[in-house]
Amino acid sequence: MAKKISHVWGIEVGQSAVKALRCHLDGDQVVADAFDYVEYPKILSQPDANAEELVAEALQQFLSRNDLKHCRVGISVPGQSGLSKFFKPPPVEVKKIPDIVKYEAKQQIPFDLNDVIWDFQQMAGSNIEDGYALESEVGLFAMKKEAVHRALKPFRDAGIGVDLLQLAPMSVYNMLTYEKFSERLASETFDPDEPPKSTVLLSMGTDSSDLIVTNGFRVWQRSMPIGGNHFTRQLTKDLKLTFAKAEHLKRNAMQAEDPKMVFQSMRPVFNDLVTEIQRSISFFKSMNKKSEVDELWLLGNTARLPGLQPYLNKNLAMDTTNLDQFVRLGGDEVKNAPAFKEHQLAYGVVYGLCLQLLDKGSMSTNLVPREIVVERIIKAKKPWAVAALSAMLLGFLANYAFMQRSWSNVSANKWSSAEQSAKSTSGASKQELDEDAKRKATIELLTKVGQEVSSNADRRILLPELLVAIQGGLNRQAADPNQPPPTPETLPYSERADFHIERIDSQYQPDLAKWYGKEVQSLYALQKKAREDLLKITPPKDAAAQAAQDALKGAGWVVELEGYHYYNGKPGKEQEAHVFANIMNYLENGNLQLPDDAGKMYTFTMKEMGISHPIMVSKSYDPNYRVPNPAYLIATGGTAGGSAGGLLGGGSSRPNIGSSGGPGIGSAGSGSAGLDSEGGTAGGDTGAAGGAGGLGGGLGGGSAPGMTEPVDENGKPIPKDFKAPKFTFTLQFVWQEAPRSKRIELQIEEQKKANKNQAGQQANGVAANP
Repeated sequence: MAKKISHVWGIEVGQSAVKALRCHLDGDQVVADAFDYVEYPKILSQPDANAEELVAEALQQFLSRNDLKHCRVGISVPGQSGLSKFFKPPPVEVKKIPDIVKYEAKQQIPFDLNDVIWDFQQMAGSNIEDGYALESEVGLFAMKKEAVHRALKPFRDAGIGVDLLQLAPMSVYNMLTYEKFSERLASETFDPDEPPKSTVLLSMGTDSSDLIVTNGFRVWQRSMPIGGNHFTRQLTKDLKLTFAKAEHLKRNAMQAEDPKMVFQSMRPVFNDLVTEIQRSISFFKSMNKKSEVDELWLLGNTARLPGLQPYLNKNLAMDTTNLDQFVRLGGDEVKNAPAFKEHQLAYGVVYGLCLQLLDKGSMSTNLVPREIVVERIIKAKKPWAVAALSAMLLGFLANYAFMQRSWSNVSANKWSSAEQSAKSTSGASKQELDEDAKRKATIELLTKVGQEVSSNADRRILLPELLVAIQGGLNRQAADPNQPPPTPETLPYSERADFHIERIDSQYQPDLAKWYGKEVQSLYALQKKAREDLLKITPPKDAAAQAAQDALKGAGWVVELEGYHYYNGKPGKEQEAHVFANIMNYLENGNLQLPDDAGKMYTFTMKEMGISHPIMVSKSYDPNYRVPNPAYLIATGGTAGGSAGGLLGGGSSRPNIGSSGGPGIGSAGSGSAGLDSEGGTAGGDTGAAGGAGGLGGGLGGGSAPGMTEPVDENGKPIPKDFKAPKFTFTLQFVWQEAPRSKRIELQIEEQKKANKNQAGQQANGVAANP
């Protein structure tokens, strides 16, 4: 049995004629087997022409000469009737490109998308790797719905079903890539940094022309408002001719009485055409810096105008050729027909439509409204649907007859008791289900209440846990009960590593990302690097993972600690280095042991506690700071009250003059020689003046001049104070509340996973070594 051939028609309704070409596939070869060219009595753009009637008559004449049954039909519309946009999406997954195109359509199409028919296509040469489009270009095409229906109306009125509606420039692109660039598209890979040379194709129509620039992989097009009618109108204007006579003179300029006069009259239009082409090519090159244009091809019946091709070749400094041969198109009977040869330049658009209908074109977009496509599918399947419904009705009738016969043998009374029993069972089941639903709701409520109560219990201990975590970084050493406490002589202040916290404050941040701005990020990164260098910690190699770990989001608290330390006697480990290596490193990397309600101990990291991002926001250093010696104050309590009073209460040590003590917190003090409320009496050379109002009355007395410094029980001088270089600092860190129950749950889950992985590894080991 011979294989059924699937034919397709490409039809273009132009301004001067209806052009049509029928093709089919013979193996992989596209073969033309029929064509038609129906010229109107008048050009549609003439003032006295009824365009709708002329097109309808031409289509009826076309249908009278050609059979469209069982053929798919594609039509074209001029480029200026629609919108063509090309854009480069960012590197994304291929499946996300439709979402990006939809967003781009809203931006590029200046109408409501509900009033537009649009389609898109990812152009050839896109770089796709592992499902991602890394370097691609997408074409977006659109027409207003009213323009689409206006273009389809003549075919609908003529009873021609349309399967494809394409913009004329894209049909020409189909033709050009098939004829010229098919080998390039099949064998080469598109390199955006070194694109192949591009070809310019000028498809000249009656009222406008489409300029297409393409290298096969990429395409750019522009519609220009210059066509064959502009030459005709120029002749009517200059030579005072009717439109019909001017059109005839234009087509037969070489046979005119004075050809030079004819071409001289049309020269302004020639110049305008060259200007438009040059401007279009310059704009294309400005957008595609690396592209080169090497040739110009002409298409359309206007390209047959005598002298046009040499004129463009000379003025554009570019090889210009009429595209008057379709090399890859088969069907010599059509190609050698005189009528086809005469108008071959006009068949580029319909040739491109046939290629797309046969899946041989580079474009696959279609602007036929979806409702029309569905309507055609339903219409095509209607006979099958009627047959299927008829078969179903016959089946229903047969089944009804069989069931009616069975039903007639059964009495309804036999089923009444069973139906009542079923209803009773159904009612009882519904009642039980309702009761079950109520109990489930009660359980859910109690569960929520329990979770709320337990979460509040967790919150009550959050602050004590935070304080314990802070205390863990203060270097507090437990006192040895068998040893006396260290003195400044046995352990100088500069060797004491513990920290002293004077103030703890906090502030709630609804969005920690706002607090963690560029300045704080820079400070944190700088100090973190300093800590890693100081402690010789190797940072992770994955910078992206580290950045994600350092990021902050959500709500939380910023806690501020203000304190100091005296550990400033070891170069390289003093001042801020001591803070970095201990309290700040602990707040970032330390561990903390805490019990649960049953007393079981758990070890939590600072990250699990919600503590992170410690930074030092201020610091100061006083190398000459000294700490007063309490033993010295006690030893000078009755005899050296002048200096003590100067320190604590305001007494005077000047000789021979009794003075009153300064204001203080305690009650009036007494010196060795004075008891009254004023705090002292006049004294002689060996007497003393008492001070009043100090923190302790005994410390307020004056002393006689010439008295020796106090000594201890071994006769050693008691120092007045001790040197203690003081480093003061202010720290901030982030605390995001992490309830204890959730921390324990996470640890239990992690342990289960670890045990499961270990069991799997052991099983694999046994299987490998039986």
